[in-house]
Amino acid sequence: MKSLSKCLFFSILTLIFFSCNEISQKPPNIIIFLTDDQGWGDLSINGNKDLNTPNIDKISREGTRFDRFFVSPVCSPTRAEILTARHHVRTGVYDVSKGGERIDVDEETIADVFKKAGYDTAAYGKWHNGMQAPYHPNTRGFNDFYGFCSGHWGNYFNPILERNGEIRRGKGYIIDDFTNYGIEFIKKNKNNPFLLYLPYNTPHSPMQVPDENWIKFKDKDIIQKGTKTKIDMDKAFGTNASKGPDHTRAALAMCENIDMNVGRIVNTLENLNIDNNTIIIYLSDNGPNGHRWNGQMKGIKGSTDEGGVRSPMTIYWKGTIPEGKIIKQIASGIDILPTLKDFAGINSKPKNKLDGVSLKPIIMGDKITWPERIFYHYWRGKLSLRSQNYRLDNENKLFNMVKDPNQLEDVSNIETDVLKKMLDEKKRWKKEVLSELNDSVKRPFIIGDLSMKYTQIPARDATPNGKIIRSNRYPNCSFLTNWVDLNDTITWEVEVPDQGNFEVEVYYTCAEDSKGSVIELSFLNEKISKEISLFHDPEEYGSDDDRSERIESYVKDFIPLKLGVLNLKKGKGTLTLKGLKKNGKELIDFRLIMLKRI
Repeated sequence: MKSLSKCLFFSILTLIFFSCNEISQKPPNIIIFLTDDQGWGDLSINGNKDLNTPNIDKISREGTRFDRFFVSPVCSPTRAEILTARHHVRTGVYDVSKGGERIDVDEETIADVFKKAGYDTAAYGKWHNGMQAPYHPNTRGFNDFYGFCSGHWGNYFNPILERNGEIRRGKGYIIDDFTNYGIEFIKKNKNNPFLLYLPYNTPHSPMQVPDENWIKFKDKDIIQKGTKTKIDMDKAFGTNASKGPDHTRAALAMCENIDMNVGRIVNTLENLNIDNNTIIIYLSDNGPNGHRWNGQMKGIKGSTDEGGVRSPMTIYWKGTIPEGKIIKQIASGIDILPTLKDFAGINSKPKNKLDGVSLKPIIMGDKITWPERIFYHYWRGKLSLRSQNYRLDNENKLFNMVKDPNQLEDVSNIETDVLKKMLDEKKRWKKEVLSELNDSVKRPFIIGDLSMKYTQIPARDATPNGKIIRSNRYPNCSFLTNWVDLNDTITWEVEVPDQGNFEVEVYYTCAEDSKGSVIELSFLNEKISKEISLFHDPEEYGSDDDRSERIESYVKDFIPLKLGVLNLKKGKGTLTLKGLKKNGKELIDFRLIMLKRI
């Protein structure tokens, strides 16, 4: 009997051991927070005294931080690099709108990698790497997507968004809404490994933020000021693009809202008791989008100088990643995918050669020999190089970033050996890497891909012909207006990869005197037309919610006109929207076409 009891005892111990071992070997969950236009200096842990970000500060103190972590100067290039671990020019990303933001279809994304490894994957927020399949997030490895695919959005309160291709109305403030989806996704997958990508779209303009966050900043005296960033901002984005103290106040209020939502996600993990098996990464996509404090660094968003490409970066894994460690070695967004693969134990061979490397050795090790690295910060013809200790700027001025982190003294006449090495490297990179962009600008827009039921064709991607104009110079959340001439058209250069029948809706507004007008959509030899029987002439809105005057277009609510069913033949050509009959002064204002494969 004693022998039986002893045997049973050891059997139970063995079962407990293997059960615990199985739990410890469970793949870690992954959460990536990516903010939009939040500078390195927009966190209290980095020394900003004008705001308080306790939740981000907490995971930063209890995780590992990178002192000099770099991204690209603007939104879509950084996203491409994080998603693929390759420099954005290799992925085909060369702009922020009108097709230049799309990641090439032969690229493998982080969602592809983790999905193949058995993870459930979701993205909630601003995608900005392609709208139509096969560039849409649902066709890049993400099982679930809620948000918008453009570079910026025009309204942050109850906005029109999409869920897996279908248009739907958001609920409440946009960042709170994305976080709600993230929380539900975590709860659904509490017992399964998941990859959750939260690309928040703030503090990008328009500068809209809930009252509860704004009230603290409304009349606040800003203690810490920016340096020369207003000059840089106006040069990059137009005269008076930087709107002064209210822009700064709103940005800081938006950062506190982000922090609140980070706290909501962390609390969810803790309440579900999965915080010790979840890796959290927090970073931004470029430098600050306004004239505010950023550690006195040179450059802001759009600049290839230090302030335009330095991002906060924290990696947190409770009980596993070292607490309070600050890493001095330079690192970049291209390193995130290989690092997470390494931590998750995923050994799959990359589809393409990666530019990034795993940072796990320097995160987990104490005395690691780390090779010299150079990062290439490119945007619209400007190229800056960053090594561990030096930066060669776009004008080939050389700065010792250890002694002179604010780029005040050109040492190119002193550090001649370093200058030569960096110049040679710049020349090589232009020849071997930058040349890969040549074919990307020729890609047509893909419509009707079999991988998705829905295809959105927005005004953003269109070419307005004749007197038709954009509602604003920034295409991403614009609409087309001033359609006063019946001979004018709206066109897209497209490719239909698979023939099929599609239900067509055109989202429009028009004045009452336009009733009875007729519009037509055509491609190759197929066409469909419809008379406008319902007028819809709403006011533009957004200014009442803006805390600082915006530079982008205001928005209005568009309604769908059901054109009917269009048969699209396989092939390349011009998709054309035109008027057959025009009553009144103008035909319509145009926002988008929605195609549904039937």
